[in-house]
Amino acid sequence: MFDVEVRRLRELRPLIHCVANPVSLNDCANLLLACGASPVMAGCPQESAEITAASQALVLDLGMLNPQRFEAMTISLRAASERKIPVVLDPAGADISSYRRKCVEELLRLGGISVIRGNPSEIMALCGMETSAKGEEVFNAAHNLSNTTGAIVEITGEADIITDGLRRVCVKGGHIAMIRIMGVGCMLSSLTGAFLAVKPEHPLEAATMASALMKRFGEAAALNMECLSTGYHSMRSYLIDVAGKIDFLALQGGFHIEDR
Repeated sequence: MFDVEVRRLRELRPLIHCVANPVSLNDCANLLLACGASPVMAGCPQESAEITAASQALVLDLGMLNPQRFEAMTISLRAASERKIPVVLDPAGADISSYRRKCVEELLRLGGISVIRGNPSEIMALCGMETSAKGEEVFNAAHNLSNTTGAIVEITGEADIITDGLRRVCVKGGHIAMIRIMGVGCMLSSLTGAFLAVKPEHPLEAATMASALMKRFGEAAALNMECLSTGYHSMRSYLIDVAGKIDFLALQGGFHIEDR
């Protein structure tokens, strides 16, 4: 279904600059490499603008945030905005830390964000709403956030909801074992950056492809885990193994996508 875009990703080998969460940095880099992208994981303010300028997409992940990494994010975002380089913002932990929420607000004020990807609690926190909200209230908040920021908003969970403020795409699939592995959301944010590099003018489609493929990675990795009677540590490795077969999975299809 996404074979053309995946083939393009393999051909371009786009440079993806990730100011990444140190907890999941290695996994994000290896997933991008397996898929065909070229990751650079830099968090030093002194080199942020230069590296971003050479990249085809930028991923900002607030996991383990500190002042130096935030400075690197703001410098990188300004450089990306000047050159119209697509940007993914992952507001990790924005629901549990006022410092992170303030940092996200500052990044959103700077503008230039293409996709905001977070779990329901993180997205609700960015909207100034109760993080315990559910159902249609969450979807409406995502629509409003998209309209306010001009970014695609993706709420990830058992089913991923992706909106541009008008359309609502629902991506189902994956496996329950994915929530037992630290950094799967970070890996999805990085993969979204890779597809933004391929389709910079179509961020909704890029986010949808990344979401659908990540769920297929999870399904295939969980099958390996079950067949080989291994555990969650192996599941993480299997995710990267399966990502190396992204071209086969794209051709195979079987994605569960509803466009409303």
